[in-house]
Amino acid sequence: MEGAAHQPRKYEEYAYVLDVTVRGRSTTIRGREGTIVQAVGEERLTLLELLGVPNVSFEPSERVYIGKDGRDKILSVLGRLDYNGLSATAKNELPVTIEKLVKNNEKRFVGYINAAQPINPRIHSLQLIPGIGKTYLMSILTERDKKPFENFNDLQTRIGLRDPAKLIAKRIVEEISGDARMNIFVRR
Repeated sequence: MEGAAHQPRKYEEYAYVLDVTVRGRSTTIRGREGTIVQAVGEERLTLLELLGVPNVSFEPSERVYIGKDGRDKILSVLGRLDYNGLSATAKNELPVTIEKLVKNNEKRFVGYINAAQPINPRIHSLQLIPGIGKTYLMSILTERDKKPFENFNDLQTRIGLRDPAKLIAKRIVEEISGDARMNIFVRR
């Protein structure tokens, strides 16, 4: 099995808290009650419903471990959520949380910018990121050919693109909420 190392993990290891309902009812598993946590997975950017340990406090945008062994704040992953299944609080928290997630995984997203390819002859995948039009696209392609971008600051300094993490986060929120026709970061 040569390709096994490149297989994406089926399960998330970490998630970022969007909202917590202390005496809540699960929307994914009937009859399940307790501390219901709505979160977004770090790796696959999936919306998740989690069962939190009772009497444990959670902060908005907090990164919690949800992997197989050694969870301390999460009892179980109840299931996937649809954007429309999120609470109003979770929807409001999503842009801030996604921006934090993008910044915490800077290497991954800068890597995407360094490797992104055209989708078809008319549109480049980078143009799907808000704020990147033809001018910025040409600058990015020219600069990354000279030397790959090292981080968001490098990208901002060399291209003049302001706050790339926020722009990428905005795109991810569009994809999660179903407002995007094509996804580049979130698997459907």
